[in-house]
Amino acid sequence: MTVNSADDFQGWASAHQCRFEAVLKNFLPADDIAPQRLHAAMRYSVLDGGKRVRPLLAFAAGELAGADQAKTDRVAAAVEMIHAYSLVHDDMPCMDDDVLRRGKPTCHVEYDEATALLVGDSLQSLAFQMLVEQPLNANPAMQLKMVRLLAVASGSRGMAGGQAFDLANVGKQLSLAELEFMHIHKTGALIRAAILLGAYCGGEMPDAQLARLDHFGKCIGLAFQVVDDVLDAEADTATLGKTAGKDADNDKPTYVTLLGAVEAKKMAAELHAEALQSLDEFGSAARRLRELGDFIVMRKY
Repeated sequence: MTVNSADDFQGWASAHQCRFEAVLKNFLPADDIAPQRLHAAMRYSVLDGGKRVRPLLAFAAGELAGADQAKTDRVAAAVEMIHAYSLVHDDMPCMDDDVLRRGKPTCHVEYDEATALLVGDSLQSLAFQMLVEQPLNANPAMQLKMVRLLAVASGSRGMAGGQAFDLANVGKQLSLAELEFMHIHKTGALIRAAILLGAYCGGEMPDAQLARLDHFGKCIGLAFQVVDDVLDAEADTATLGKTAGKDADNDKPTYVTLLGAVEAKKMAAELHAEALQSLDEFGSAARRLRELGDFIVMRKY
C-alpha cells in the first residue's frame, strides 16, 4: 500500500510520518561530519518525535494541487526545520526555560545552551537551503515567492514576532483580539505557510482558491493554539511529552485563562467549523486537509 492509496486517515498519516522520518534523516547532516557535536544535536532535536502536523498539512495541500512528492518533501522539511529550531530556542532558559520536549530532555539540557543556540541557527539556515537547492515550481518567480513566504512566516512579522509579543506580555491580561494577534503570528503563520508551500509545489491555482486554503490555515492554526492551551491546563506531562501546566506556572496569557476551559473548547469548535467551510469548493480533493483539521482539534496531546 502506497502513501497516497492509504484509505483511512491514520494509515495515510502514519505512512507519511514514517516515510518523512527517512527524508529528514537524509536532509540533515550526518553526525559523523564535522562539527560532529552540532550535527548530532541537530538530529537529536528534529528526529524521532513530534506529530509532524505542519509537514502533513504540506503533503495534504500538495496532493490537492497535484504536486510531485519530492517537491513537497523539501517544503515539508523546510517548515519542520523552522518549527524544530523554534522549539529549541523556546525551551532555552532565556525564554520558557523548559527541560522536556517530545518526551525527552530539551536540547540545551541534553547538550548545552551554546549548542542549542547554534542548533536553532543551523536549522533555520538549512530550511532555506531546502527551498533553493532544487526546482520546486516551473516558474522561478514562484519559487522566489515560496522563499519569501517562509521568511515572512518565520520572522518578526510571523513566528518570531509572535514569540516576542508573548514574552512581552507575561503576567498581563490580554484581550481576545490581542491574544489572537499573538497566535496568528506565533503559531498560525508557519501552519499557513506549510499549506501554501505545499500547494505552490503543484499546478497553478486561482487566487480565490489559494485564499480559501490560506483561510483554512488561519482558522485551523488558531484552533491548534486554543487546543494547545486547553491541553496544557488539563492533560498530564506523560501524555503531552512536555511539561504540563507550564503556561500557568509562567503566568502566560492563554485562551483558558481568558475564556475558561469550556468557552475555549467552544471557540476551538467554531474555528474548526469555519476552517472546514473554507474547503467546501474543493470537494473530495481536500479530504486529507479536512481530516487534519479534525485531528488538530480532537487530539489529546
